Amino acid sequence: MKTPNNVSASIVTRNMSEFANDTGNVYESIAIISKRANQLAVKLKEELNGKLAEFATTVDNLEEVFENREQIEISKHYERLPKPTNLAIEEFLEGKVMYRTEEEVAQLPEARRAE
Repeated sequence: MKTPNNVSASIVTRNMSEFANDTGNVYESIAIISKRANQLAVKLKEELNGKLAEFATTVDNLEEVFENREQIEISKHYERLPKPTNLAIEEFLEGKVMYRTEEEVAQLPEARRAE
């Protein structure tokens, strides 16, 4: 997953009225952002687990477990990435998140509702 460089890895104070610009409702915007953050978190976790799986061993003996430098570096890299919530907020404010309201979904033909 490609992470944008302009997203801060730390907490930033936000103006809540900015969230309501697109939807007209702060709470609806927050719900959309939280769903997107969950999607990003799942994607990042799958990506990290896939990379760490390359280093997995089938050793059951605790004495034979050792630290793997590459594995540690991969973990540190993912720890330094911006949090999924910050990424989702930036995507939402930049208009990169596609969402549908319940009214829009109700107007869709039955075959397209599952998308």
